[in-house]
Amino acid sequence: MNGQSIRIATYNLQKCVGLDMRRRPDRSLSVIGALDADIVVLQEVDKRLPPRPAALPHDMAEQDGWRILPFGAPGGSLGWHGNTMLARPGVTLCNTWHLELPGLEPRGAIMAELDTAIGPLRVVGLHLGLVRRYRLLQLAAIERRLRRLPTMPTVLAGDFNEWGSAAPLAAAVDDKHFAPTPPSYPAPRPVARLDRIAICDALIARSTGTYAAKPAHIASDHLPVWADLERAPR
Repeated sequence: MNGQSIRIATYNLQKCVGLDMRRRPDRSLSVIGALDADIVVLQEVDKRLPPRPAALPHDMAEQDGWRILPFGAPGGSLGWHGNTMLARPGVTLCNTWHLELPGLEPRGAIMAELDTAIGPLRVVGLHLGLVRRYRLLQLAAIERRLRRLPTMPTVLAGDFNEWGSAAPLAAAVDDKHFAPTPPSYPAPRPVARLDRIAICDALIARSTGTYAAKPAHIASDHLPVWADLERAPR
């Protein structure tokens, strides 16, 4: 964090199971640390079966200097429907909420209102469904909730699960647009932009990228995606 911009990243951890079929949360954390991000939105941070214990242990993340934002549930989970956020020192948490999303599969979104080096920032973390119809319904539910909240620079980040053009998604996110992030899936040879970052007009993405260095190429089936954000000139 340099006082003029912040880096936000999103990463589907695949429950910390790599393409070598080994569960290695230490490897996942090494990738997360290499992003040099201020805020990291994560998906699939918990194991699948109830009570959905954390696949990424709390103590390991905290020892790496991360603050785990409070989205977990009783039973040891780290997130809500597998979604959570990590923040570096200097990012102050002001508020959080959870949102159940419509669809055939259980899905949810998380939101944090933060005080950052670029001012107040609302970050929504999500992992949308496998069917486009439900993805659009899920985005519509998120946008309805956002419209009831006070105006604040807002970011949507996560696994949008959209293989094709972002146009249908862009039409569903009101005043936001998608930062030009590179393909992130599958990790060994990315061809699809499943992982995306959408920002409102109050923000500018000065640069974006994926992190593909070892061990990211094998730590998950997704690569992490990042964007460096600044406030737009008034």
